[in-house]
Amino acid sequence: QVQLVESGGGLVQAGGSLRLSCAASGRTFSSSVMGWFRQAPGKEREFVAAIYWFGDSTDYADSVKGRFTISRDNAKNTYLQMNSLKPEDTAVYYCAGKREFVNVRVGVQYDYWGQGTQVTVSS
Repeated sequence: QVQLVESGGGLVQAGGSLRLSCAASGRTFSSSVMGWFRQAPGKEREFVAAIYWFGDSTDYADSVKGRFTISRDNAKNTYLQMNSLKPEDTAVYYCAGKREFVNVRVGVQYDYWGQGTQVTVSS
């Protein structure tokens, strides 16, 4: 099993920045790929970004490309740096883990999920 815990959410004004963190523990070799997803009220969960632990492979949703950056450190933490935030970025953000860097935009293919952290962007 892999345990994922997100942190770093909060309230920020439009144009501001936040940095989300996801701490992984347990059998982390089972989650070589880490992704960030988000779900706004009344909307379906959507892919935000993904990173592969053992290389430089990353993927971003078009809506966040150029504003958000996903990264990780050697301590199995994954980060989502969010700049130039917009009100439409308001959502609960979840980190998720899976083994292979394929179909990384498909949420149901992830095996492990965190509990989520709320991000609210005011206009």
